[in-house]
Amino acid sequence: MKIATWNVNSIRTRLNQVLDWMNQTKPNVLCIQETKVNDSLFPIESFTKQGYKVSFYGQKAYNGVAIISSSSINDVRFGFEGELNKEQVSEKIRNQKRVISALINDIRIVNLYVPNGSEVNSEKFFYKLEWLECLYKYLNVLGQRNEPLCIVGDFNIALEARDIYNPTRLEGGIMASNQERKALSKALGNDLKDVFRIFESNSKHWSWWNYRTGAWDRDHGWRIDHIYLSQELIDQAQSCLINKETRGNEKPSDHAPVICEIAWPPSPNEIEEDSFLLY
Repeated sequence: MKIATWNVNSIRTRLNQVLDWMNQTKPNVLCIQETKVNDSLFPIESFTKQGYKVSFYGQKAYNGVAIISSSSINDVRFGFEGELNKEQVSEKIRNQKRVISALINDIRIVNLYVPNGSEVNSEKFFYKLEWLECLYKYLNVLGQRNEPLCIVGDFNIALEARDIYNPTRLEGGIMASNQERKALSKALGNDLKDVFRIFESNSKHWSWWNYRTGAWDRDHGWRIDHIYLSQELIDQAQSCLINKETRGNEKPSDHAPVICEIAWPPSPNEIEEDSFLLY
C-alpha cells in the first residue's frame, strides 16, 4: 500500500501535475494540502473519472486539505472538532480548514496542514503553538481507539538540524524553534515514528524549497513534509522516499511529494503469528 503526502499549493493551478504524478507513481492514497479552493469548486471529477474516491475540506485562496484514494474512504472526520468537543477548539482554529481524517483499509489516515507561524514570537507564531496543543489533544483521542495510525502532511517544522540545509544559521527561527519542536514532539508522543528516518539517516533530503530565495537552484531546502506511523504500520514499512524531481516542473509547487510503502494488510501468516503471541 502506497501512501503519499503533497502540499500542492493550489489544486486547480497544479491539477495536471498532480494527475501526471499519480499516473506515474500510482499511490493508493494521496493526501494533499493547500488546496486553496472552496469545496464546491474542488475538481473532483478529474479524480473520480480515474477511479479514485475523494474527500476534501477547503477554503478559498488558502488552507484546504483533501484525501484521494483508490479504495473506499470511510468515517471521514473534518477538523479537530471531528474528535474534540467544541469547547476544546477555539473559534479561530475552527475557522481554518487544516485537518481531515478517514479510515482507509482499516488505517486511520490523518492529513494535516500545520500553520507556518510567520516569525518567532509573532501573533501567528503563538497561534501555531495553540494549534499544536490542539493537535496533542486530538491525537490523544485518536490513540485511545487503537486504530492503526498514519499521520501525514505539511508540518512546517524541521524537527532536527539534519532537516535544514543550514542549521547553524536557521535553527531557533521559525520552523526550527525549540518551542515548535517541543510542541510537535509532545503531540506525536512515543508511539508515532517518522517513517522516512527508518530508511534514511542522513541530511540533504529536502521536501520544500522557498520560492523567494532561489532555494531550488542552490538546493537550499528543508524537510518539513512528514509521514508518521504507529508501531503496527512501522513494522510493515518497506520504503519512504521524497520525489524531489517534481520541484523542477514548470510552475511547480514549492513542496515535493513524500511517499511511503507498507505491506498492508499484513499477510495471514503474520496475523496468525501475532495472535499466537497473545496467548
